[in-house]
Amino acid sequence: MPKTEASRKTVAYRHGSDSLEGILVRDAASAGPVPTVMVCHGAEGRSDVLAEMSERVLPWGYQAFVMDLFGKGVSGTTRQELDALMRPFLEDRDMLADRLSAVVATVAGLPEVDAARIAAIGFCFGGLCMLDMARTGAPVTGVAAFHGMLTPPPGRTPRKIDCKVAVYHGWDDPFARPEDVVALAAELTESGADWQFHAFGQTAHSFMAERANRPELGIAYSARSAERAWSGLRGFLAECLDPTG
Repeated sequence: MPKTEASRKTVAYRHGSDSLEGILVRDAASAGPVPTVMVCHGAEGRSDVLAEMSERVLPWGYQAFVMDLFGKGVSGTTRQELDALMRPFLEDRDMLADRLSAVVATVAGLPEVDAARIAAIGFCFGGLCMLDMARTGAPVTGVAAFHGMLTPPPGRTPRKIDCKVAVYHGWDDPFARPEDVVALAAELTESGADWQFHAFGQTAHSFMAERANRPELGIAYSARSAERAWSGLRGFLAECLDPTG
């Protein structure tokens, strides 16, 4: 695997009255526009931990844009804070779609980005965001959801999904039950999506997050499943972002 040295650049953007700030993470040796992986945070908000995780895609020939949905400097730690940040978007999925669209437009307009080759991945709440990006036709080549919530916006008729979709799921995740998995498969099939679903046994919610350690709530890191998911993601991104993929 080629050696890379990560560099970071903050990118300010707005949606409505909110000021937001993402991070472009790229190989310091990169020159010119590069295929880009947008990375969406969970209910905690944009974090340096997520920026570090995003460096995983650099040796694969891509760069990452760590998005911010909640606002510059806005984050949460307690369950009450996390719910307060996430709840408005869960209750207004149209607002969520508009915000995601604004982020995609921001990323596509960056001179460092190959606008024809943008994919997106997300974790937990960010996993739901990825599925909603696919559902609303965001101009990306593929989305991948990790231990995300799977339920669609209520009362919405499935539309055609043009981008590729991958889902990485812990079978013991209490926030996405087997019936939700079956319902999502039916929805994606009805939408004509090119989709794949990877479920890992003996694996709970937040299995990609090394600091996750609340097994009594069904939340726990799994090194084995995380590495399997990263390995699967590499192949998926090659399909979405490489010219021959």
